[in-house]
Amino acid sequence: MFTGLVETICTVKSIRPSAGSTVLTVDLGELAGESKIGDSVAINGACLTAARIEGPLVSFDVSAETLAKSTLGGLRPASEVNVERAMKATDRFGGHFVQGHVDGVATIEAIDKHGDFADIRFAAAAELLDAMVPKGSVAVDGVSLTISDIDQNGFGISTIPETLRRTTLGKARAGDCVNIETDIIVKTIKRHLENILPKVEPLTAERLKKLGF
Repeated sequence: MFTGLVETICTVKSIRPSAGSTVLTVDLGELAGESKIGDSVAINGACLTAARIEGPLVSFDVSAETLAKSTLGGLRPASEVNVERAMKATDRFGGHFVQGHVDGVATIEAIDKHGDFADIRFAAAAELLDAMVPKGSVAVDGVSLTISDIDQNGFGISTIPETLRRTTLGKARAGDCVNIETDIIVKTIKRHLENILPKVEPLTAERLKKLGF
């Protein structure tokens, strides 16, 4: 379990195919000294398991499913990634419940900077948007953010200077692809409603409004 509060930005050392999967090696710096084999680490929002540790370098075995669902396959040596280790039971809970299970990929359409702040607009598929609500939470490349607006084609978020400084969103550009994990609470409620409501039409945000939710 993660919170979506990125601890640091780290650099990819290598990414190479290995026996039906891919080995991703990241320079975790000081975080590597506090990690052990078997630990869960979110890399750009995808939960991976530390398989090998050599000094500051930590290697992860990335499955074909993770590569298909996320942007990790597009990483290259020197790519910068957001890193968050799994939270401790004694930690203060800051962001929102983030599992590290990427639901899909969205594309940055536009970035509107005003001072040290930025409004970012994303284009996303319907199956992602149907699990989002205005003012709800979403994890973008592992960063816990609040959805400012949403329509049938995409959604927007507003970022503060601290978020831009501490995450890769500060260097993001229009056209970049990002990992998206929608809120587990919204997904759970949506699944239960799909089971109890008439199944004549698919359950979308627009249909829920018509039903009075």
